[in-house]
Amino acid sequence: MIEISPSKVVQVIFLHREGPGADGQLHAFITDMNEDEKAHLTAIAWVGRGAFEPEDYAEAVATAQAEATTPTADYLMGMPHLAENLEAGLDALGIDVTGEEEDLL
Repeated sequence: MIEISPSKVVQVIFLHREGPGADGQLHAFITDMNEDEKAHLTAIAWVGRGAFEPEDYAEAVATAQAEATTPTADYLMGMPHLAENLEAGLDALGIDVTGEEEDLL
């Protein structure tokens, strides 16, 4: 189902929450992901903001792959409430990230 490590998603959440001082690091982190990870990260954000239902996750991934016309890092970093969307998406998909969050603190 999800082909990105939850710990990578949590890392994006934390970097986004650090604000403008971490923008370069966040951009590089997303840019360094492979294309499948980028599509899954985008799909998780879309599920989190309600653009897709959790049961339509595969469709969200396919849409992310098909419609990737701008660099993923630029697109996601321009998304309002990215961290909240990713958290909500993981939650909606039934992924508990408590362990990953504790590891990053």
